[in-house]
This record gives sequence, structure tokens and C-alpha cells, in this order.
Amino acid sequence: MDNGASSYRRFLDGDDNGLAEIVGDYKDGLILYLNGYVNNIFIAEELTEDTFFRLITKKPKYSGKSTFKSWLYAIGRNIAVDYMRHNSKMLNTSIEDMENYLSEEQSLEGSYIKEERKIVVHKALSELTTDYRTILWLVFFEGFSNKEAAFVLKKNERQIKNLLYRAKLSLKSKLEKKGFIYEEY
Repeated sequence: MDNGASSYRRFLDGDDNGLAEIVGDYKDGLILYLNGYVNNIFIAEELTEDTFFRLITKKPKYSGKSTFKSWLYAIGRNIAVDYMRHNSKMLNTSIEDMENYLSEEQSLEGSYIKEERKIVVHKALSELTTDYRTILWLVFFEGFSNKEAAFVLKKNERQIKNLLYRAKLSLKSKLEKKGFIYEEY
């Protein structure tokens, strides 16, 4: 059982510190992941809160078929999809509000992504399609396996493998256009 799963089990058994550990461990990554869907850091923060609120109120069963992290991200993804479905029309936003959103997003990303190369890669990621950005984020920034990513994205492992291959090619192309030298490890 991974650390998140044991914290969740403790929370279900009445230990509120288990929930605090889950929030502390997964909050920032989940916000950035959901921001990839909604492209608004404030909404992503609200959706993250909704994800944790669902854990508190509904107490969904964690079966252990995937890692706790991929299970939690799948819940967050479903909440984001529901949000987008219900709010499909984009609201008009002033330029000042957009600047505030961007500065808040950059602040959060700056604390999460510390190295210069990762910042350049992240900027290139933001230019990719949502599917490409999401698969690369899950696999390379969150450390998900293809199987875990398939669970979160509701695809089979072959689809994930193909999507990941195309996403890496697209990212490589974007990085090379920015003058970034691609290094193979």
C-alpha cells in the first residue's frame, strides 16, 4: 500500500491527520494537473478543493487497482470534465484579471518547477494540445507509469503509448523552435 493509500485508510478510520497528509502531498501537483484542463489557476484550485471535498463527504472506495495518486488524479479529472461540461461557454475576462491569473499561475509554477530547463519545458508544454500536455505531465512530472496514466485518462495502455510517443515528438519540435537543445539520456 503506498503512502497516500495508508493516509486515506487512516482518514477513513477517523484520523484527520491522514487527510492533512494527503492534501499536503498531492495539492500542488493536482492543481497544476487540473490547470492543464481548465487553463485558469483559480478554477484549478477550486477543482482541487472539490476533489478533496469529495474525499471527505463521499469517502469513495479505493480498491488498490492503481496507485493512490492515479486514483486521486482520476477523481480530479472527472470533476474537471464535469466542470467543463457545465461551463462550456467561456466567460469574458478583463485583461487585468488575466494578468492576475497569469501572475498567480507563474508564482505557483515557480515554486513547483525550480530548475531553468524545467521552466522552458513547461512553457513549451503549455503550447501543446490538452491530450499531449496531460500525458507528458502525468508521465514525466508526476511519475505515473503508462498503466497509471491509462487509468486516469480512461484509455488503454496501447493508446497511451502512442499518445506519449506523439506528444514527445511534438514537444521536441516546440523546444527546438525555441532554440532548446534536445538531449537524449
